[in-house]
Amino acid sequence: MKKNYYESKDFTLINGDSLKELKKISEKSIDMIFADPPYFLSNDGISCSGGKMVSVNKGAWDKGLSIDEKHKFNRKWIKLCYRVLKDDGSIWISGTMHNIYSIGMALQQEGFKLINNITWKKLNPPPNISCRAFVHSTETILWAKKDLKKAKHKFNYDLMKELNGGKQAKDVWESSLTKPSEKKCGKHPTQKPMILLEKIIQASTSKGDLVLDPFNGSGTTGIVANKYKRKYIGIEKEKEYLDLTIRRIEKEWSEKSEK
Repeated sequence: MKKNYYESKDFTLINGDSLKELKKISEKSIDMIFADPPYFLSNDGISCSGGKMVSVNKGAWDKGLSIDEKHKFNRKWIKLCYRVLKDDGSIWISGTMHNIYSIGMALQQEGFKLINNITWKKLNPPPNISCRAFVHSTETILWAKKDLKKAKHKFNYDLMKELNGGKQAKDVWESSLTKPSEKKCGKHPTQKPMILLEKIIQASTSKGDLVLDPFNGSGTTGIVANKYKRKYIGIEKEKEYLDLTIRRIEKEWSEKSEK
């Protein structure tokens, strides 16, 4: 039997294709899923990063697909996530206008019901260098549960209200882009800031819950899950990003042991 790429302290990393690896995970074993799937934007265009013009190409995993191919892919992996998610679990998926509409439809086609449409407002978005459109300063995070009569998803309402100064938490979240301090171990082109995952994981899980990220990337989901004493499984095709994740989590553990 193939061993996991990395396994320690309720923190598991799997090197492989999610469309294959998700089939190996036990049915209804996952409490919460966060996914930041490919946006398929690597089309030889240009963007702006750190005040410089850069290529938008991120890697073969992000190469552009046709609309039909993109939607077919989204339906496949979302269907596999439905199988492994507990009936009272929930799934969060982030994206931009380039893929989020397909994601929303695929979720409903595969048996999910939308709970919230979260808008992440970026406080320091990169400028629009074409000057032919408004600055892209938001991303969407869809939160959904299984569309079953008896399915009652977890929402830590009181905690979210407490963290929001005693007021009901809203569906517009503001934060800066990923901090340089979160990239000290290396960079990933679509790395999400920890503050987003902190809110997501605290809102919809409890200590000891099992969190899955089918597109692990730099492992932010796992880093935050571990911070709040949740178990974690991350799936990733690119070994370099798994190695980055390992550097990050071991750095976190080292810093904790020194305190």
